Amino acid sequence: MEITLHQIKVRDLVEGYLDSAEDGVRAYGGRLDVRPPYQREFVYGDDQQHAVIDTVMQGFPLNVMYWAVRDDDTYEIIDGQQRTLSICKFHNRDFSYMMRYYHNLQDDEQERFLDYELQIYICSGTDSEKLKWFKTINIAGEELTDQELRNAVYAGSWLTDAKRYFSKSNCAAYNMGKNYLQGEVKRQAYLETAIRWVSKGNIEVYMGNHQHDGNAVAMWNHFCSVINWVQALFPKYRKEMKGVDWGRLYDKYHEQVYAPAALEQEVARLMQDSDVQKKKGIYTYVFCHDERELGIRTFDDNTRREVYERQLGVCPICGEHFAIEQMEADHITPWCQGGRTVAENCQMLCRECNRRKSGK
Repeated sequence: MEITLHQIKVRDLVEGYLDSAEDGVRAYGGRLDVRPPYQREFVYGDDQQHAVIDTVMQGFPLNVMYWAVRDDDTYEIIDGQQRTLSICKFHNRDFSYMMRYYHNLQDDEQERFLDYELQIYICSGTDSEKLKWFKTINIAGEELTDQELRNAVYAGSWLTDAKRYFSKSNCAAYNMGKNYLQGEVKRQAYLETAIRWVSKGNIEVYMGNHQHDGNAVAMWNHFCSVINWVQALFPKYRKEMKGVDWGRLYDKYHEQVYAPAALEQEVARLMQDSDVQKKKGIYTYVFCHDERELGIRTFDDNTRREVYERQLGVCPICGEHFAIEQMEADHITPWCQGGRTVAENCQMLCRECNRRKSGK
């Protein structure tokens, strides 16, 4: 791989800047692809954008950027997309700096901005070399998410279409699923979730198998099916529904018949139960009825000591005496049968007896 250092003025970088759904993001007279397939979306916030413009306006050195030469003698950004977009967006009057937009600057300030020289390393090499360099460079920058790295490896027509649904601000997936999914759209969290759902967790295998498909409609349809199923079964929304692994639940249970009213009654009851510590787990429990999903409150140390003293250290099942460290607190009436996590419903059993009781 050949690498050379170039100085490029801001005025040349911002020439022909374009950001469109059809043609992508271009700059440098249309010769620079600012967002090649493996790049993340624009994630800089206001403070970060302002810091870039402040650096330029004060003439301080901005971190070096990296471009790669394509076969047609155009370029693509390997590292520096966020800084490049901040500069282009400011020049395009998309945001203000120090309460002034670019067109509000004095003539000499505009000239100082346009004459600022950027340090650009330009490299040439194979696609695999460029991707490897991209990963290496970004280790030292803002850490890439796992899905952003996968996007670099599996760039292609399928990913381009998938990002249209799942990676843009106010994209279709965000508008439909924002109440149910966690993470940032622009950091590929929605895309990662959608692939995990449709692939049953085999994200890399799925992306590799579909890398060169013409579109991602099948995944979008599956995503819609999951969200529609959730909304049909749980029409009353609660904040605990956000981040549940709905894709896994859909795979296991969507062919079974459930009554939304009965589910709501059970959810409401469990939400009011102070022994249920993991409220988000309720939405899994109503399908599988595995108490581990609920994190049922355990007896605290004071209750354990109180009950141990009341029993004189004797296990009520085997009748043997044990040190408190050798005993475990147990619900006399199980939680699932209405037993509460209170001292009156607690007994201290030796470990062996507790295992036998739990196994029945």
